[in-house]
Amino acid sequence: MSAPDPAVSQVRTALRRFLDRHQVTGQIAVACSGGADSLALAAATVHCGRKRALDVHGLVVDHRLQPGSAEVAERAAGQLRELGASARVLTVEVTGPGGPEAAARRARYAALRAAAPQGALVLLGHTRDDQAETVLLGLGRGSGPRSIAGMAELDPPWGRPLLGLSRASTAAACAALGLVTWSDPHNLDPAYTRVRLRREVLPLLEEVLQGGVAAALARTAAQLREDTQALDELAAALLAQARDGDGLAVGALKAAPAALRRRVLRSWLLGAGVSELTDPQLRAVDALVAHWRGQGGVALPGGLVAGRAHDRLVLDRSL
Repeated sequence: MSAPDPAVSQVRTALRRFLDRHQVTGQIAVACSGGADSLALAAATVHCGRKRALDVHGLVVDHRLQPGSAEVAERAAGQLRELGASARVLTVEVTGPGGPEAAARRARYAALRAAAPQGALVLLGHTRDDQAETVLLGLGRGSGPRSIAGMAELDPPWGRPLLGLSRASTAAACAALGLVTWSDPHNLDPAYTRVRLRREVLPLLEEVLQGGVAAALARTAAQLREDTQALDELAAALLAQARDGDGLAVGALKAAPAALRRRVLRSWLLGAGVSELTDPQLRAVDALVAHWRGQGGVALPGGLVAGRAHDRLVLDRSL
């Protein structure tokens, strides 16, 4: 038997290592749009799944945002079945705030979560290039290290085995396997910020910095995720120590480094129902601990006000 194409081997190796690292057994789902990334991942999952007795479920989401989307979804499902996976087409309604891209993502993830077998991971075909785009988007928003830590390899129920591979590798793997891929027209539409990053910004950065930018951004994301995880663990311990009923004891927080203290406050506020917390709001609450001068409370989303009383931080409903 001849050796598989190098690109096919890369995808299979990445998938095997993911399955080994996370001790995946039993059932597994693969989200597939019909594009090269998800088709290459699906093919590798079926191939490796045979040797591991994995029951592979293919899930295709039809967003119904383009003419002919039902036919595209059925073709993707057909290729999944030809590969040896079961396949279902999930039709969704794309509605809600944040623009069509955000609304489609919410609808897609909700449908995938509901359709996957209970307890099974859902594999997504995100690559190193997707990770680089995500990091750049986070940098543009300026919303801190969490936003530029990118996508995690494992964030149950989501698994992303191909974050270390390029988009070119998945395209080459599909070509070698004779898989017919679909190119989403939205991926060429400059109205979407991510498309301009992909087609204009990243190529320019690669040219100016003489290559390796996508890989460097992906490495940066991985390092930041490790740092963020460590800080989150420290913050969870400090939050437990500082809890005083439904408030927080200021004395337990004041001596902590600002970055750690603000993580504690963020977790406390989000857990109490504060939605869409901004950095200026978080810093204003932090000032109630670190720069207390008897100032008034801080108005927060959700109709809440954070204040300080008797060396405790408390949350009250605004009138």
